[in-house]
Amino acid sequence: MSMSMSMSSSSSSSSSTLPTSSNPHSQSASAASAVASLRAFLSRLSSSARRALSGRRPWAELLDRSAFSRPQSVSDAASRVRRNASYFRVNYLALLALVLALSLLSHPFSLLTLLSLLAAWLLLYAFRPADQPLVLLGRAFSDRETLAALSLLTVVVVFLTSVGSLLVSASMVGLAIVAAHGAFRDPEDLFMDEQDPAGSGLFSYIGGAASAAAAAPSLASRV
Repeated sequence: MSMSMSMSSSSSSSSSTLPTSSNPHSQSASAASAVASLRAFLSRLSSSARRALSGRRPWAELLDRSAFSRPQSVSDAASRVRRNASYFRVNYLALLALVLALSLLSHPFSLLTLLSLLAAWLLLYAFRPADQPLVLLGRAFSDRETLAALSLLTVVVVFLTSVGSLLVSASMVGLAIVAAHGAFRDPEDLFMDEQDPAGSGLFSYIGGAASAAAAAPSLASRV
């Protein structure tokens, strides 16, 4: 009798100490929230990019061969670069992006490395639910530890691999193309008073991207 009571009491105590599984509904809700945040981020980023590109100047005006002439001096070349950069800023950014894209496409390893790094930031930090810590190999990592690890990984990828040199060389080539065009393209026929107001074009794209990043609730809760 006492043995059966002790067995029943031990079984009841062991059953009371059994760990309870997490609520699957909360996990699915967190995953759905992360997916919704990612979609909102991509949507706003895409709309901001389209709005920025809509402010570009006609490419025929950029490449008008009759408007090219040799600058009279270094100061004249610098003045042309400043005026052309103000007028063709969106076109110049598109050219820089094209040079970077072509450089990455010609080096698939660097492209895959950067895409993997971006995916790590998005999945492990930016759009991971704030109430769910990152668990790897049975160990839970806090947000600060995750941020530090991703930052260290970014430094290693950019500065200690060929990715960094590729990005720097592609940027230098793109800037050289922009500087050469700006120095030899005579801006006298450009109507500078038709420029987009401040806060549009490039600045609209930057502001739109920043607001899109702030729209992700899991990311905003970590800042």
